[in-house]
Amino acid sequence: MNYRVQPTAQVDAQAVVGAGTTVWELAQIREDARLGENCVVGRGAYIGPGVTLGDNCKLQNHALVYEPAVLGDGVFIGPAAVLTNDHHPRAVDPDGRLKRGGDWEPVAVRVGEGAAVGARAVCVAPVSIGRWALIAAGAVVTADVPDFALMMGVPARRAGWVGRAGVRLTAHPDRPGVWCCPRTGALYEERDGLLTECGAP
Repeated sequence: MNYRVQPTAQVDAQAVVGAGTTVWELAQIREDARLGENCVVGRGAYIGPGVTLGDNCKLQNHALVYEPAVLGDGVFIGPAAVLTNDHHPRAVDPDGRLKRGGDWEPVAVRVGEGAAVGARAVCVAPVSIGRWALIAAGAVVTADVPDFALMMGVPARRAGWVGRAGVRLTAHPDRPGVWCCPRTGALYEERDGLLTECGAP
């Protein structure tokens, strides 16, 4: 076994866990989940059946990622954040009978490369979070999020842009529609409500 699992964690025999991954105390990884290399699964985190994680992902303590979520490489899920999977949740059907696994169709939250979901944020499926986006702590995401978007509030709305470093971008003083990362100096161009990378200054 080329990954580390603490004794109190539960990793189903049908799960696939990549090399260098660490699964901390009381975490649960269900059947057919696929974790990439060098991931960290925090204490008490839950990864549902068939969930896919890319390489270098971090799920902090008590994060809940329900099937059929798909996380790209380098995704961060903060403490107690939740990725849901039922657009019309009910414990029972219209006749009052307890719903079973086959009585509903799970829908996915998809999180793009490098994106981060803050502590206690909730992503309500079905929804896609773009590459390198940042979901603020406590936000509730109910609609698709573009790449590099900084999302805040309930429901979450775009409050700005962030770069790959996760720092809020500032408007370029001489180039309208161009944003700059205060940490790295990288430039980004905004067009039609979308942000793309355009290189170094």
